[in-house]
Amino acid sequence: MTETTEAPKIVLRRLYPGKRLEDSFQWPFESLDNLESSFNVQEYLQQLIRLDYNDVHRIIELPDNVDNEVWQYEHLRQVCLELSLLVVALESECTKQNCPEMKADGWLYLCAAHPSTQSCPAIDYIIHTLDGATILLNNSKYFPSRISVPEPSLKHFQSIARRLYRIFAHAYFHHREIYESFENETSLYARFLLLSQTYGLIPPSLVSIPDQEESNTNDNEEDGEDNDYNRNIPHNASAILLPQDS
Repeated sequence: MTETTEAPKIVLRRLYPGKRLEDSFQWPFESLDNLESSFNVQEYLQQLIRLDYNDVHRIIELPDNVDNEVWQYEHLRQVCLELSLLVVALESECTKQNCPEMKADGWLYLCAAHPSTQSCPAIDYIIHTLDGATILLNNSKYFPSRISVPEPSLKHFQSIARRLYRIFAHAYFHHREIYESFENETSLYARFLLLSQTYGLIPPSLVSIPDQEESNTNDNEEDGEDNDYNRNIPHNASAILLPQDS
């Protein structure tokens, strides 16, 4: 009698229409080498996030055999994707009436999406920023491949990161409850900050959101002096330092 061996079960990594969210992404975790796809780095990154979004150090850690430029690129794409969920959360509160200008920590940010740089409502600025970053990251002129990044295109990473940071800052300083709820569910800012610090995408002087330990310490201390935290950011064409009483 001849023994028959059962063929290994092939798991299709597919999302089917009508499937409930809690029943989605139920396939096994795969190593990067086993992901046979043109978008394997993106798929691997998203696996790590679904596995434990709070483990930002593991998520940011550069995998073997992946260029750090490609890793940064995929992370910035992913941040843009997830920030769109923050926009949805903000829409009911961050209206043109409540936030007629894009402000954060005493700074007014001007929008470059118009024919000439100008102020616009915060929600419009946020959407323009996300649209602009997404269009740039998907522009085949600057990023023609998902396996390498041309050296001249690396300069865009810092510009994109600085503008995305402003979205987090506005949410933190003007919509704290929504920000904290979103951060508790995603750890997106913690991940984005670690990415920026690891690869030097944002200079320390531009980081205005205090970490949780600093925030808790400051809440328990009375400080009679004016808070000049990071108000030494150099002036540029898209940011204006407002008077202290603004």
